[in-house]
Amino acid sequence: MTDAAPGRLTRGRFITFEGGEGAGKSTQIARLKVWLESRGRHVVATREPGGSPGAEMVRKLLVEGPVERWDGTTEALLHFAARRDHLRSTVEPALKGGAWVVSDRFADSTRAYQGYGHGLDHAMLEKLHEIAVGDFRPDLTLVLDIPVDIGLARAAARHGTETRYEALPSEFHERVRAGFREIAAREPGRCVVIDATRDVDAVAAAVAAAVGQRLGA
Repeated sequence: MTDAAPGRLTRGRFITFEGGEGAGKSTQIARLKVWLESRGRHVVATREPGGSPGAEMVRKLLVEGPVERWDGTTEALLHFAARRDHLRSTVEPALKGGAWVVSDRFADSTRAYQGYGHGLDHAMLEKLHEIAVGDFRPDLTLVLDIPVDIGLARAAARHGTETRYEALPSEFHERVRAGFREIAAREPGRCVVIDATRDVDAVAAAVAAAVGQRLGA
């Protein structure tokens, strides 16, 4: 990306955090926001599902309640509906205004959870992606990788109400983890895998290094 002409805003950058349950995405997004702001960036932190009023309504349907509430296909449709509203209402306006947008999950989570986890047809998911998102993609995706047992234990310690995905069997989460790693291996120019078993400061340093190297922050 080149600098804008005098008097014109430079389009911001879009960074996504991905990973399984309990990987520490929220903590690292907060740390990265502070780091970027210390370098003069205006930062908008957001999340999926959610990140806009309409998408937050859909979020409750997806992350709360019994596991059997939806099948994988219904989940995918709800995620894409929420994602489209999130993009139109939050992400795209912020980027056009020059902000750096940092999102807790984006399209890779649908690929990993519904595609690899639930076993939905990947080509079908890509068709839905094309309808809802088009060719829009993150500038950088940071995959926080953590063993399933450690991540689920961390997630359980939060004692929140958003436990629907956490309640799925460990075999599901193993497939999700493998999915994220395969996505990252397939797109090394966009994705960076970070060992999330390390302490918070070490992970934050790795995140900042990746953002600095890839995006010149």
